[in-house]
Amino acid sequence: MKNVWILNHYAQEPGGAGGTRHYQLAKNLPAHGWRASIIAASVEHQSGRQRLEVSQASRLDEYAGIPFLWLKTSEYKGNGTARMRNMLEYSWQVVRPGRLSALNKPDVIIGSSVHPFAAAAGAMLAWRYKVPFVFEVRDLWPETLIDMGRLERKSIIARSLRVLEKWLYKRAKRIVVLLPKAHEYIVPMGIDPKKIVWIPNGVDLEDFPRPEEKAVGDEFTLMYFGAHGSANGLDNVLRAQKIIEADPEMSHVKLRIIGNGPCKVDLLNLSSELGLRRVSFEDPVPKRQIPALAAEADAFVFNLINAPVFKYGISSNKLFDFMAGQRPVLFCCDAGNNPIEDSGAGYTVEPGNPKALAEAIVRVSRLSSAERVKMGRAGRHYVEIEHGFDKLARNLAQCLDEACEPTR
Repeated sequence: MKNVWILNHYAQEPGGAGGTRHYQLAKNLPAHGWRASIIAASVEHQSGRQRLEVSQASRLDEYAGIPFLWLKTSEYKGNGTARMRNMLEYSWQVVRPGRLSALNKPDVIIGSSVHPFAAAAGAMLAWRYKVPFVFEVRDLWPETLIDMGRLERKSIIARSLRVLEKWLYKRAKRIVVLLPKAHEYIVPMGIDPKKIVWIPNGVDLEDFPRPEEKAVGDEFTLMYFGAHGSANGLDNVLRAQKIIEADPEMSHVKLRIIGNGPCKVDLLNLSSELGLRRVSFEDPVPKRQIPALAAEADAFVFNLINAPVFKYGISSNKLFDFMAGQRPVLFCCDAGNNPIEDSGAGYTVEPGNPKALAEAIVRVSRLSSAERVKMGRAGRHYVEIEHGFDKLARNLAQCLDEACEPTR
C-alpha cells in the first residue's frame, strides 16, 4: 500500500457542513492500493470554528481510519486580511520541519488549491521528500479573482500569482483539474496536455440513498443549499421570488435557502426590502443530513453570476447533491458544461435574469408528478454513472500510479 499526502487547507471532516471531497476519495483509495493522509488548517472555513485547544499546535485525528492532521492557524471570518494571514500560516506550518512527523512517509504529495500557497507548500514538501508532486486545481487563480472583480488583471498581485501558477503547473508531475475545460486555460501556458487529468467533484452514493419520489402536493418547495457568496448571485433568486409572490396563482410556491457565507446579511436585508413573505433562511446542516434535507424539496435552484471564468466549466458539490436528490433542477448558469442539459434533469435559465427564472419556476411547479419523477431520475442516473466517488477514486489512483512512473 502506497501513501499519498493531500494538502487541502479547507478539508472538512465528515459530519461538518462543508464539502468532503478528499475524505470521500481517501475512503475509496485503499481499494486501489493507496492510503491517504489529509493535512488541513485547524479553523473551519464555513463557521470560523477553531478545532484545536489553545495549547495545541497540531492534532492527529482519524475518521473511518483516515488520518486528518490539523495544523494550528488563527481564526478569521470573511475574506479580509485575516483570511490571507490564515492562508500564509497554513502554508508555513506545512513546510515547518517536524510538523508532519506523525504521518507515514509519502510516495506522492498532492497540493490542492483553492489558494495556490497551499499547493506551493506541497511542491516544496515533494522536493524535500524527493517524491512526485501532483497539483490539484479546484479554482483557477488568479483568473477567478480577476473575473470576480477582486483583482486588477495588471496589478502586481495578479502578476505575482500568475508567475506562481505557471511554476506550479510546470513543477507538477500530474495536474488534476475539476473543471472539464480547464485544459483550454492551462495548455496555452506551455503545459503538456498529457499531464492534465480531469477528476470532478462527486457524490458518495452509499451515504446518499435514492430518496422517495414526491407526488405533487398543495405546496411547492424550491430549495437552495450551499454557500452564500458573491459568485452564487442569490439576489437573482430573491428577485425571481418577488415576481412569483406577485402572482396570485403562485401562492403555493415557497423558497428555502439553507447555508451561510459572506453575503448572507445582505441577502436577508434584500429579502426584507423586497417584502418577501414565503422565503426562509436557514442555518447550514452537516453533510450527513443533506439527503434527508434534499428529500423535502420539490425542485432545486442552482445559480451563479455570469462570469467569463465559467467558460472553463464548473464542478459544484451542491449541483451533484441536487441531482442525487432526484428532483428537477433549475440551472441558472452560463458555463462550459451543463450537466442538467446533458442529463435532462431540469431547465437551463439565463443567469442574472429574474424574470426568466420566475418563468422557469412557474413551469417546473406546473409539471405533473410523472414529469418531475422523470427529470429527477435522469439527474440521479447521471451522477451514479459519472460522479460516484468509487469511480473518481479509481481515476485518482491511476493518476498517482502514473505520477510514480519514471520520467522518460
